[in-house]
Amino acid sequence: MIPPSWTPPATPAFAPPPDPLTPTRDITHAHFEAGDEVVVLKGVAGGELWGDAMRVVAPSWHTPTDEDGWRLRDATGGAQTYITAHPRYLVHLSHRCPDCLIYLRAMEDHLLPKYPGNDALIDCGWYTTTALGQLLHIADARSGR
Repeated sequence: MIPPSWTPPATPAFAPPPDPLTPTRDITHAHFEAGDEVVVLKGVAGGELWGDAMRVVAPSWHTPTDEDGWRLRDATGGAQTYITAHPRYLVHLSHRCPDCLIYLRAMEDHLLPKYPGNDALIDCGWYTTTALGQLLHIADARSGR
């Protein structure tokens, strides 16, 4: 008797590495101001953290999280020049603030050892942009939104 064939479940081509820091980061809307230069950390490139640099433009409601967010402008343009983001996704570039430096260091400690000596650009896949032009972290995604 021949045993029935069995096909193992498909392995996804890419499973984002877990991001234990951003979803629990406690940064209020007041931490950023219009005109601040910020970065949204997205991964690693050449042994350093990599992300999208933007400028904070104006307060905006962040529908996916139902909290105060910020309207951001990508100075390099692209398909979507303006997006709305939750403050916990952002890190100051325009000045060195202690909260952002602590978060930045924790992200370095978490991510850089996972990709030692890798010069490729690695996007961890933590963010998507909704149809409403809002940057959304995968941990904030809720069904029906």
